[in-house]
Amino acid sequence: QVQLVESGGGLVQAGGSLRVSCAASGRTFRGYAMGWFRQAPGKEREFVASISWNGGNTYYADSVKGRFTISRDNAKNTVYLQMNSLKPEDTAVYYCASGPNSAKFDFWGQGAQVTVSS
Repeated sequence: QVQLVESGGGLVQAGGSLRVSCAASGRTFRGYAMGWFRQAPGKEREFVASISWNGGNTYYADSVKGRFTISRDNAKNTVYLQMNSLKPEDTAVYYCASGPNSAKFDFWGQGAQVTVSS
């Protein structure tokens, strides 16, 4: 069974930085794309960023482009989301996901709360 466990969420002031991590287990990590999604209160879950199995391709939502960076360490079975210049509208539960490619995800983590205060 695939397990994805997020960590690193928390409270930060606007303009600050935070890094969330996602540790994966249960299948060959390097064989799958990874992604980050978020869901704010009262809103639908939305795509944030994704990365191909070897890190060669990354994709970002327009709202985070230039501020967030997705990366992965296949030796550690971990994917990261570095978030800089955070805004209050980035407040959400952040979920990592794993899938066969950057457009399709079949396993999800439990989520990590990120709160940005103004």
